[in-house]
Amino acid sequence: MRKQFAYKALRSAAIASTVAAAAMTGATAQAKDTIKVGVVSFLTGPAAGPFGVPGRNGAELIIDAINKGELPAPYNTKGFAGATMDPVYTDEAGGNSKQVAEYRNLVEKQNVDALIGYISSGSCMAMAPVAEELQKLTIMSVCGTPRLFEEKLRSVVFRTQGNAVGDSIAAARYMTEKFPDLKTYTGINQNYAWGQDSWKFYSLAMAKLDPASKASSNPQFPKIFSGQYSAEISTLSLDKAEVVHSSFWDGDIEAFVLQALVRGFFEDKKFVSVVGASAVDSLGKKFPKGVVMGTRGPYGLLTRFDRSRPLNNWFVDSYKARYGVYPTGPSYQYAKAVLYYKLGMDKAAAMAGKFPTQDEVVAALKGMEFESFGGSVKMALGGGHQAIYEVGYGITTWDKEKKAPSATDVKFYSAECINPPEGTLAADWLEQGMPGAKC
Repeated sequence: MRKQFAYKALRSAAIASTVAAAAMTGATAQAKDTIKVGVVSFLTGPAAGPFGVPGRNGAELIIDAINKGELPAPYNTKGFAGATMDPVYTDEAGGNSKQVAEYRNLVEKQNVDALIGYISSGSCMAMAPVAEELQKLTIMSVCGTPRLFEEKLRSVVFRTQGNAVGDSIAAARYMTEKFPDLKTYTGINQNYAWGQDSWKFYSLAMAKLDPASKASSNPQFPKIFSGQYSAEISTLSLDKAEVVHSSFWDGDIEAFVLQALVRGFFEDKKFVSVVGASAVDSLGKKFPKGVVMGTRGPYGLLTRFDRSRPLNNWFVDSYKARYGVYPTGPSYQYAKAVLYYKLGMDKAAAMAGKFPTQDEVVAALKGMEFESFGGSVKMALGGGHQAIYEVGYGITTWDKEKKAPSATDVKFYSAECINPPEGTLAADWLEQGMPGAKC
């Protein structure tokens, strides 16, 4: 077995303590009237419509609500340690070299207090070393490669989104439980860290959960944002595999679905989409029924009509009223990162008895457990810097009564069921048969 990382995880108080700390902020935390935070998302290019703009909108909505003290209890204290956030929205498009320059500009010239965002795993992997070099608190909101914290521990970088490991294991568990007779599978995933990791961990999980299952020898890895998949669809259609796994996102999932539909692809193959729910909303009735769909957590399509969570109800209703559409996964993911930052600021201010320093905020954020829109989020991996939470899948359908996409046969898997314990590499854990998994 490969050498495991040694972590010194610092655990914060549980949810009740976090909320109590937030409630304690007040006069002692008013030393700074305004904070400036960079919010980075795709605002142009193919990823903007399905991912970047919804993410930016989710951040904008929750920032405005926190600035006004309009979030539902227990998050209804005004501001971030009492300060109003002035967000600086920045475009993630343009490649890693451009993003490094933009990051340095935000820190060194615009003097932001923190950064929130990044969708692409490539962006996250490129920005993390820069954040560590400049020692600027950065909360990454969407990217999914586990390499971000498995390859190296970080001091000022956090991620409130789960990674490809939990997404992939949950997908494999769902498929082996719901479709036990489907024994062969292939995949189409974008050819970079996120797509490669998604296929790797889905295959490893399938091999352990159903040893009789067999992976194709010819999975497809087209270039990200390719947009044209005629050759790949032909290859997949000729493949004898019954199941097709995909971690496509942004415009790629929309393009693939539209191009595959006209060829009857979804009638012949069971399609498993890890993060394609944005296309369900954008394509509406055009999106095929019967696709196994994930939302990278208890968000969006899988929980849209669940009225049991007051915070989720507020978010769904407020987002729909403001933007005219339902929030999707990126909307939740950016909003969750902002909420996490508020809780860290409030808790640090309460503990310090003054407006907090970055070091005090970082200490407050480590290992935090907090209640988000879809339930509990635990910063349990990566030395308290990486989130885990339950992940679910369902089967796409069209709700005639609500005239909106929906999902049936929804099932969620606990965080402890689909993530390795702290200090264990995900690949090692899977190869060992996921010992200690609590399902």
